[in-house]
Amino acid sequence: MMPSFKTSRVSLAMLAFNALTFASCLHASSALAGDCPADQVAEDGMKPGPMMPKGVTDSVLETIDLSSKGDAWKGSMLRMRKLIVQPGGVVPWHSHEMRPANILIVSGSITEYRSTCKVPILHKAGEVAGEFGHLSHWWKNNGKVPAVLYSSDILSPEMHDVSAM
Repeated sequence: MMPSFKTSRVSLAMLAFNALTFASCLHASSALAGDCPADQVAEDGMKPGPMMPKGVTDSVLETIDLSSKGDAWKGSMLRMRKLIVQPGGVVPWHSHEMRPANILIVSGSITEYRSTCKVPILHKAGEVAGEFGHLSHWWKNNGKVPAVLYSSDILSPEMHDVSAM
């Protein structure tokens, strides 16, 4: 007599859930791929790069005045932008001493030249780059297709009039 196996909707749903969980874990670990290799971290790893943007569209999507969150936030803004960097395009050298940001690479890829890393860092679609503290850098699209990035940053009151990349 052959054993019979019954498949229920519950077990199929569990299988699908486990597969999605596994896939999301793989994706989450790949988000770390865009970090500087531990043996390449250095305080003055890269020298300043280009100072002018080239082939970049920078659109502010939304800003939020953070003043209502208390005196420490008075005049600060949370800003969301979409950047499209054409092949060969450059986001110029800039600092994040006073402007923390997260950058999500949505499509394409882009190379970061970071003051805190001796080697260029390739960022691919799905990765996020954190930018804060004693960090200056520039970016270049060395690929063949436009790189689409979403940037979320906090502007201090002193930076409102500055077109900060």
